[in-house]
Amino acid sequence: RRRARRIQRAVRTQRRMKKRKPSESHGSGHRRAKRASSSSPAASASKPEEPAASSYEADGRVAKEPKVVVVLERACLETGKVGSDHVLLNSDDHHNFLLKHKRDPSEYRPDILHQSMLMLLDSPLNKAGLLKLFIRSERGVLIEVSPQIRIPRTFKRFCGLMTQLLFKLSIRASNGPHKLLKVIKNPVTDHLPPNCRIIALSYTGRLVSLPKYVPTLPSDVPVVFVAGAMAHGKVEPAYPVDELISISEFPLSAAAALARITTAFENHLGIL
Repeated sequence: RRRARRIQRAVRTQRRMKKRKPSESHGSGHRRAKRASSSSPAASASKPEEPAASSYEADGRVAKEPKVVVVLERACLETGKVGSDHVLLNSDDHHNFLLKHKRDPSEYRPDILHQSMLMLLDSPLNKAGLLKLFIRSERGVLIEVSPQIRIPRTFKRFCGLMTQLLFKLSIRASNGPHKLLKVIKNPVTDHLPPNCRIIALSYTGRLVSLPKYVPTLPSDVPVVFVAGAMAHGKVEPAYPVDELISISEFPLSAAAALARITTAFENHLGIL
């Protein structure tokens, strides 16, 4: 009896299959294939992330003639291949890698540049369109920074931005055609305003009081300040400077010294 029941079920199944139309069988096969393709790893994988440049926007301010130009010398911007990734080397994340290649980790401090750029680009002097920034790395790479850039707040994203800049040589805004960062040709003096006064900052320079010193500077041409973005050492630019000054009795970090300069000019120009 059981065998007879099995045979009857098989016969009914065959009859049902014969009654099906060819179009229906093809449609169901197409649906099965579609479900299989949607469940495959290639289809379920997320889309690759857009390049870092697409997330950086310009703030839309109109550029003006700058009153103050800042040149950050000896910035630590060196990339290396750690594992399978190209990264911006720094003493915190790549200490063992630097020691392995006989490098001094204390010299790899791109965080100093990050702090200085945050301070300068967030200053009211820059928001008023009266500040221009250039960066020159320890290896001689010259970078022009647009006053309209919104610099990343986190150090990790800043490293990613600088790594992309060193490989692509420019970073474009996602909401416009202009470049926010770009590598330009040396020397930096070719990009400075004509007849400008170049002043270098150093702890060993002539001590001045900025509230009294800034009003004595020429008002018809921009003033260029040269500061170091390194952890140790002294700024010795390859181009001639008009004066070497110190703005405090105590050694200051690059960000602290630049904050004093921007504040002095904001008070002098009446920028609130």
